[in-house]
Amino acid sequence: MTTNGQPKGRTLVFNILRFNPQEKGDKPRMVRYEVEEAPGMTIFIALNHIREQMEPSLQFDFVCRAGICGSCGMVINGRPDLACRTLTTKFPEGEITLMPLPAFELIGDLSVNTGEFMRSVAERVESWIHSEEAKAPDLDVLEERMDPDTADAIYELDRCIECGCCISACGTLRMREKFLGARGFMSVARFMADPRDDRTDADWYEVIGDDDGVFGCMTLLGCEDTCPKDLPHQAKIAYLRRRMVKA
Repeated sequence: MTTNGQPKGRTLVFNILRFNPQEKGDKPRMVRYEVEEAPGMTIFIALNHIREQMEPSLQFDFVCRAGICGSCGMVINGRPDLACRTLTTKFPEGEITLMPLPAFELIGDLSVNTGEFMRSVAERVESWIHSEEAKAPDLDVLEERMDPDTADAIYELDRCIECGCCISACGTLRMREKFLGARGFMSVARFMADPRDDRTDADWYEVIGDDDGVFGCMTLLGCEDTCPKDLPHQAKIAYLRRRMVKA
């Protein structure tokens, strides 16, 4: 079939969880929407179409639309992923179920508050450079040059966009409320690799050397399987375990 000389796309069916916890008496429910698929359509594009053409009250988050900000994380057909980088052609059956990321406070519909959790992780890990120089920096002095290989290793671990996919896919976090999670472990590994940070393995043991840290991870691979940036979660968790055993 064609429309205006162009092939007509298939009709996609979206089943979306709707619930506004701020609205008294509102209850969670699944609502069905039908959208005609367009070439190159992503989940994000489809959601915008639904909000603009059918449901102005639909809540979901986005900023960059390029897989950089991490705002549009949600559960897509049972798997945490980013709406802006997930093509609708990935689902040949044409039926797509969208739900908010678990493990985070629900704001409404597909929108969750990842910021509070990420801030708590940053505070727990103290994700800033710890050194005497950092306490009283001299802004007139050039920073010491870093070996390119070291800089690359730090950058690799700094690519996390805090989308929350790894946290939502973590089975350990379901059983241990205070479990640090993959986001925290990547931050620890990043500062361990930074020669400007003076913290020792003994210092890090106080942060991650228990069942709420690296020894609690059950290695279910949920974090690595769902990370949109393909970060080496399990390799680094194993590395941190070896360091903590020796601490």
